[in-house]
Amino acid sequence: MVRDQAGAGGPIIEVAGLVKRFGELVAVDGLSFDVDEGEVFGFVGPNGAGKTTTVECVAGLRAPDEGLVRVCGLDPQADRDRIRHLVGMQLQSSTLPDRLKVREALWLYASFYPNPADERALLTEVGLDGRHDRRFGKLSGGEKQRLSLALALIGNPRIAILDELTTGLDPQARRDTWALIERIRDRGTTIVLVTHYMEEAERLCDRVAVVAAGRLVALDTPEGLIKRAEDTERITFRPSAEVDESLLTALPGVTGVAREGRRLIVTGTGDVAAQVIGALTARQVQALDLRIDRPTLDDAFLALTGHPSDQP
Repeated sequence: MVRDQAGAGGPIIEVAGLVKRFGELVAVDGLSFDVDEGEVFGFVGPNGAGKTTTVECVAGLRAPDEGLVRVCGLDPQADRDRIRHLVGMQLQSSTLPDRLKVREALWLYASFYPNPADERALLTEVGLDGRHDRRFGKLSGGEKQRLSLALALIGNPRIAILDELTTGLDPQARRDTWALIERIRDRGTTIVLVTHYMEEAERLCDRVAVVAAGRLVALDTPEGLIKRAEDTERITFRPSAEVDESLLTALPGVTGVAREGRRLIVTGTGDVAAQVIGALTARQVQALDLRIDRPTLDDAFLALTGHPSDQP
């Protein structure tokens, strides 16, 4: 990804001081960010962090209670009809009538736009070639996700908002979808990606906004976020004899100890690997199958939010 090229067109989405409430719950609390034209902009955060509500406000599906939202210089509420032609959105949870055929769904959505994409070419692009006459109720989970993406793109939008697009897909289907998103980006479409898969965000996104409790915790490139966790190490090993976890948690650099079967996983800061090995050696315990991992976006996410990326 090339950040300076991706952002050459300037901000295509501008959000300042966004607030959205549902009764007493403040779902989005003063969120501000810009999205540059042509980039893939990611949202990550614990469940309930306000990610989906934020992108729904951007798409004009929800009205903000406070703050400013502009998409291509337009107000998503006041200019809703114009926004609809500029933004395609794949919702986190959506469905169609079971008896509706794939081609019928595309015809219906295409009728909403003045210059829709070629449906057959689009179905081929998203991997649904040959599924034109299959009814929605007969599609697999992955096929339904691909159809949802096709419906988001049928209007040739400048911006595609994808909300948990790969949730529920098997690893191969997820990677195929990543390749598809990269092709969509390469043709100039700006993508806003909501995900809880850190590997997905790290591979696809030019910048990532980390959101927790409706607030922006951090906004940076994946590499920049990872650098914030550079002092963190993860040491995985199989002890040659039983080890009391308190021995390791008492070490000054250790921040966490977990068991995975017979293996121990120790996280910490500084020269924590040397501390762990020294403590084990003093008790004549060997660290077998030792592995020391560099920080990842998962580590940065945990450091920033206090939550593992795959848990609420």
